[in-house]
Amino acid sequence: MTALERLRPDHAPALLSFERENRAYFAASVPDRGDDYFAGFDARHAELLAEQAAGMHHFHILADGDGAVLGRVNLVDVAGGSAELGYRIAERAAGRGLATSGVRRVCELAFTEYGLTSLRARTTVDNEGSRAVLARAGFVEAGAMTLVGKPGLRFTRDLTDVGR
Repeated sequence: MTALERLRPDHAPALLSFERENRAYFAASVPDRGDDYFAGFDARHAELLAEQAAGMHHFHILADGDGAVLGRVNLVDVAGGSAELGYRIAERAAGRGLATSGVRRVCELAFTEYGLTSLRARTTVDNEGSRAVLARAGFVEAGAMTLVGKPGLRFTRDLTDVGR
């Protein structure tokens, strides 16, 4: 069974393993985090936890029964009742509905626990899997954009209907 957990200090080793193991897989569809991310991981992890404690972001991991991280579902840039959703799923867990269930659960938390009323997301046009996850989680297309030099799409999700 997969558990959705709010990011904590003790998640650092498993999260770093997840990012290292999936680096090439992620880089195929999103910009690579770069070597500095990995070299300064512990300091960055502590910084993100402080920002989460301040209410600026809400970070989550999806962990298997052994504590291995299978995915991340994050809400960043929290302001004015809204935040931007981002997520990534391990290559070994892709295609099993984990992204969709994780995004849906974070949408519920965003409304019920964090007091948010809307979310934003974006992806490249060629990332069909991400577009499908967003659609299944109730996001609607909100316009075109350029994302990392590629054609992209913006999406929004009204959270006031969560739980209905």
